[in-house]
Amino acid sequence: MPSMTDTDSIILGVAAFLFAFALIALTAWAFKTFVLTGRSGTSQLRGRDRRLGVVETAPVDAHRKLILIRRDTVEHLIMTGGPVDVLIETGIEGQRPLEPPLEDVIIAHAETRPAPDFGKS
Repeated sequence: MPSMTDTDSIILGVAAFLFAFALIALTAWAFKTFVLTGRSGTSQLRGRDRRLGVVETAPVDAHRKLILIRRDTVEHLIMTGGPVDVLIETGIEGQRPLEPPLEDVIIAHAETRPAPDFGKS
């Protein structure tokens, strides 16, 4: 039977291992969150609306794909992956964000009708 000091040292060793593992995981998460996303600018734009974004992508063949990008309310269609990237169409009117209604919406009250009885012939 192991003595109390052996059990205590095993528990202490496991706790130290878990603490070190958690510290490494926390450091990796912090590096990924604050350093890597800082380059692309996504961390600074979380609180406000983004002006630039990829709306949709579609593969053309094994190398090329179509990308529809949005800047403010204007969309641009480009094809990438070939010998030259090509701007296919520009100035496409994008979807405008939803605006609040001008007035309060009132739903009219309708009379209730009895359900039809299909059992009668």
